[in-house]
Amino acid sequence: MKKNVKKLTFLLLTSMLLGGCTTDSVSDLTEITTDVNVSYLNDVKPIIDNNCVRCHGNPTSNGAPMSLTTYENVRTAVLNNLIDRISRAEGTPGAMPLGGPRLSQNQINTIIAWQNANFPQ
Repeated sequence: MKKNVKKLTFLLLTSMLLGGCTTDSVSDLTEITTDVNVSYLNDVKPIIDNNCVRCHGNPTSNGAPMSLTTYENVRTAVLNNLIDRISRAEGTPGAMPLGGPRLSQNQINTIIAWQNANFPQ
Protein backbone atom coordinates (compact mmCIF):
# COMPACT_ATOMS: atom_id res chain seq x y z
CA MET A 1 0.00 0.00 0.00
CA LYS A 2 2.80 2.41 0.92
CA LYS A 3 4.49 1.62 -2.39
CA ASN A 4 1.32 2.51 -4.32
CA VAL A 5 1.00 5.85 -2.49
CA LYS A 6 4.60 6.72 -3.44
CA LYS A 7 3.95 5.82 -7.09
CA LEU A 8 0.73 7.81 -7.13
CA THR A 9 2.44 10.81 -5.53
CA PHE A 10 5.29 10.61 -8.07
CA LEU A 11 2.88 10.39 -11.00
CA LEU A 12 0.81 13.29 -9.69
CA LEU A 13 3.82 15.54 -9.19
CA THR A 14 5.29 14.61 -12.57
CA SER A 15 2.03 15.36 -14.37
CA MET A 16 1.76 18.72 -12.59
CA LEU A 17 5.28 19.68 -13.59
CA LEU A 18 4.93 18.56 -17.19
CA GLY A 19 1.47 20.05 -17.52
CA GLY A 20 2.89 23.48 -16.74
CA CYS A 21 5.36 23.37 -19.64
CA THR A 22 4.57 25.22 -22.85
CA THR A 23 6.22 25.88 -26.17
CA ASP A 24 6.03 29.68 -25.89
CA SER A 25 8.99 31.55 -27.28
CA VAL A 26 11.14 33.69 -25.00
CA SER A 27 9.68 36.83 -26.57
CA ASP A 28 6.18 35.72 -25.60
CA LEU A 29 7.29 35.28 -21.99
CA THR A 30 9.09 38.60 -21.54
CA GLU A 31 7.53 41.95 -20.77
CA ILE A 32 6.23 43.69 -23.87
CA THR A 33 7.48 47.22 -24.31
CA THR A 34 7.08 49.79 -27.05
CA ASP A 35 9.11 52.94 -27.50
CA VAL A 36 6.79 55.96 -27.48
CA ASN A 37 9.16 57.91 -29.76
CA VAL A 38 9.52 55.22 -32.41
CA SER A 39 11.11 56.15 -35.74
CA TYR A 40 12.05 54.36 -38.93
CA LEU A 41 15.77 55.05 -38.73
CA ASN A 42 16.30 54.24 -35.04
CA ASP A 43 13.76 51.47 -34.46
CA VAL A 44 12.19 49.94 -37.56
CA LYS A 45 15.11 49.87 -39.99
CA PRO A 46 17.31 47.74 -37.68
CA ILE A 47 14.48 45.19 -37.36
CA ILE A 48 14.01 45.04 -41.12
CA ASP A 49 17.75 44.94 -41.83
CA ASN A 50 18.33 42.09 -39.35
CA ASN A 51 15.33 39.98 -40.33
CA CYS A 52 14.05 40.81 -43.81
CA VAL A 53 16.63 42.14 -46.27
CA ARG A 54 18.25 38.74 -46.66
CA CYS A 55 15.37 38.05 -49.09
CA HIS A 56 13.82 41.52 -49.44
CA GLY A 57 17.06 43.22 -50.49
CA ASN A 58 17.85 44.96 -53.73
CA PRO A 59 17.69 42.81 -55.79
CA THR A 60 15.25 40.51 -54.02
CA SER A 61 15.91 36.78 -53.61
CA ASN A 62 14.10 33.56 -52.66
CA GLY A 63 10.92 34.72 -54.42
CA ALA A 64 10.45 37.87 -52.32
CA PRO A 65 8.04 40.12 -54.24
CA MET A 66 9.42 43.47 -53.08
CA SER A 67 12.48 45.16 -51.67
CA LEU A 68 12.44 46.48 -48.10
CA THR A 69 15.62 48.53 -48.32
CA THR A 70 14.15 52.03 -48.13
CA TYR A 71 11.79 53.95 -45.88
CA GLU A 72 9.19 54.12 -48.68
CA ASN A 73 9.46 50.38 -49.39
CA VAL A 74 8.83 49.50 -45.75
CA ARG A 75 6.05 52.07 -45.31
CA THR A 76 4.28 50.70 -48.40
CA ALA A 77 4.69 47.13 -47.13
CA VAL A 78 3.19 48.04 -43.74
CA LEU A 79 0.24 49.65 -45.51
CA ASN A 80 -0.15 46.47 -47.59
CA ASN A 81 -0.26 43.65 -45.03
CA LEU A 82 3.28 43.41 -43.57
CA ILE A 83 2.04 43.45 -39.97
CA ASP A 84 -0.34 40.57 -40.67
CA ARG A 85 2.48 38.54 -42.27
CA ILE A 86 4.97 39.08 -39.42
CA SER A 87 2.28 38.45 -36.78
CA ARG A 88 1.36 34.98 -38.04
CA ALA A 89 2.48 31.97 -36.04
CA GLU A 90 5.76 30.44 -37.15
CA GLY A 91 5.11 27.78 -39.80
CA THR A 92 1.74 29.25 -40.83
CA PRO A 93 1.36 29.78 -44.59
CA GLY A 94 2.49 33.29 -45.49
CA ALA A 95 4.29 33.89 -42.19
CA MET A 96 7.37 36.07 -42.38
CA PRO A 97 10.28 35.88 -42.14
CA LEU A 98 10.15 32.88 -44.46
CA GLY A 99 11.38 29.83 -42.60
CA GLY A 100 11.23 31.65 -39.25
CA PRO A 101 11.89 32.35 -36.54
CA ARG A 102 8.98 34.72 -35.93
CA LEU A 103 9.92 38.25 -34.88
CA SER A 104 9.60 38.93 -31.16
CA GLN A 105 6.37 40.53 -30.02
CA ASN A 106 8.38 43.62 -29.03
CA GLN A 107 9.67 43.95 -32.60
CA ILE A 108 6.17 43.55 -34.03
CA ASN A 109 4.82 46.08 -31.53
CA THR A 110 7.55 48.53 -32.57
CA ILE A 111 6.44 48.33 -36.20
CA ILE A 112 2.79 48.74 -35.16
CA ALA A 113 3.72 51.76 -33.01
CA TRP A 114 5.59 53.24 -35.98
CA GLN A 115 2.48 52.87 -38.13
CA ASN A 116 0.27 54.33 -35.37
CA ALA A 117 2.61 57.32 -35.10
CA ASN A 118 2.11 57.97 -38.83
CA PHE A 119 5.48 56.58 -39.96
CA PRO A 120 8.04 59.05 -38.56
CA GLN A 121 11.37 58.86 -40.29
